[in-house]
Amino acid sequence: MPGGWLISRHAALVSGAIAGMALTSSTAPAQQFEIKPIAERKIPQLPIGQLFWRIDNFPTLAQAQAAAGPTALAAEAAGKAWLFTLGAKGGSSPGGTMVAEVGPVPSFPAPQYLLRINSAAGSPGARTPVHTHPGSESFYVLTGELGQKTPHGVGHAAAGQVMPGHGPGMPMEVFSSGTSDLSALVMFLADATKPFSSPARMP
Repeated sequence: MPGGWLISRHAALVSGAIAGMALTSSTAPAQQFEIKPIAERKIPQLPIGQLFWRIDNFPTLAQAQAAAGPTALAAEAAGKAWLFTLGAKGGSSPGGTMVAEVGPVPSFPAPQYLLRINSAAGSPGARTPVHTHPGSESFYVLTGELGQKTPHGVGHAAAGQVMPGHGPGMPMEVFSSGTSDLSALVMFLADATKPFSSPARMP
């Protein structure tokens, strides 16, 4: 598979199962917060300067893959082909239609970095346990409304809106805060040498 950006189908199923166990509400099945990894890659270093996630749509996945640079991930989600590029603000991807920019994305030192894209979904009231990541978690909301609680307060993003991520180790709880089902794309920049997600307590 070109560049090894997309997780294999088997790996996606395994990772999805792990993510589901780690980030699923303990309430009734209707309240589950569903997480599914759809693309990832590891990179040895970050681009220089302030970082943003740029989100583009392409007519086909093959075109998105062809346009992907060394810090980009191509994936299919919600019936569309997407390209997520970590880089400077105001960039462009030939052949793509820019959907949004999310940032600035906190940068941090690490021996190796993991770029990952997850799809997230949940009915109203669904929420994750409190957890941390060894990096930042940014969001683009497709439908519904997303909420995120951290020690800094509670933020919300509606359909078509973005939410930048916090720095590594930030305790957080993510939830579906609207009156309709949530669907979101989640962009991670993490330390690849540390556990991807860890249980935490809200201070």
